[in-house]
Amino acid sequence: MKKQFFQLIQKTILQTLRTVCRKLCSHGKLLCKVFLFATLLCVLTVIGINAYMIHYAKPYIYKSVEALPQKYTVIVPGGKVYNTTVSHVVRDRIEAAASCIKTQKAARVLISGDHGRKNYDEVNQMRLYMQKIYAVDESLIFLDHAGFSTYETMYRAKAIFCVTDAVVTTQAFHTVRSVYIARKLGIDAVAYEAPEVTRFTKRLKTHWIIRESLARVKTFFLVLFSAKPTYLGEQIPITGEAKASWDML
Repeated sequence: MKKQFFQLIQKTILQTLRTVCRKLCSHGKLLCKVFLFATLLCVLTVIGINAYMIHYAKPYIYKSVEALPQKYTVIVPGGKVYNTTVSHVVRDRIEAAASCIKTQKAARVLISGDHGRKNYDEVNQMRLYMQKIYAVDESLIFLDHAGFSTYETMYRAKAIFCVTDAVVTTQAFHTVRSVYIARKLGIDAVAYEAPEVTRFTKRLKTHWIIRESLARVKTFFLVLFSAKPTYLGEQIPITGEAKASWDML
């Protein structure tokens, strides 16, 4: 997977460089050289950060629920939901989290997602789906309504919900960044690669890989400069009452 990732990035970059260079060189060799130098610097930065992050997170990523170490909390990052159901991405994350609870690899669930608008609510839809399909006890499910990004999800897990150790259930492409952020913010975290109930297309996975390679660069600097999330607020300890984090029953 790592080899395929770097081959894909290299191919994409080379194709872009050829196109842009042809246009710039027609306007002067100096401009072309400046562009090439700047591009090379950016490419090396992207590759370097990705290689470092993948190496850092690799020991903490698991493909089997049986192999997972026990943690108190399982964190479920948000994703696309609809009026009456959730996307395949979210469903796989929820199913993986439910497996952690049922096998006693975790004792509490923290669902984190986007609920910044009245007409769009990831966390409650995810909670209802988890309760209805997987019969997870409602007293175990905490909701973070301001998990607008992976970074904000992990930051608030630590700062608001007082999470000290966790399993993050998410897709393979997303595990590296999730673990990196959580551990750099002080959470003893591992990731469980959510099994695919419905196989995703190769084209979609390629899109995810390219997007994720850039997201890791952004994440590196967010962590480096200790960026604050959009919202903080009063603490709701994960060891306390789950419904203190709910806005609807």
